[in-house]
Amino acid sequence: MITVTSVEFQRNFGRYQDAALTEPVAVTRNGRERLVVLSVDEYQRLKKRDRQVLSLEDFNEADAQAIRAATPPPEAAAFDHEVVG
Repeated sequence: MITVTSVEFQRNFGRYQDAALTEPVAVTRNGRERLVVLSVDEYQRLKKRDRQVLSLEDFNEADAQAIRAATPPPEAAAFDHEVVG
C-alpha cells in the first residue's frame, strides 16, 4: 500500500488516482492515516464479502459447535422481543 500525505495527495491527485487502480493509497494527515483510496473493482470486491451468504453445507462440525456454544452479549437482550419462537 502506498502512503502519502494529504498535501502530496492534493498536489498529485492524478498520479495517486492512477496508482489506486493497482493498489490502495493511504492518505495521512498529521502523521495518521485518515483515508484509503482504492479502485472501484477492489471496493466492489470488498462489498461483496460483506454480503456473503453461506449455506449449511459451508460449515464444518467445528463451526457448528462454535455457533452452538456462542452466547450473545448482555446488550443483545434489548432485541429479545423480536425473536419469534
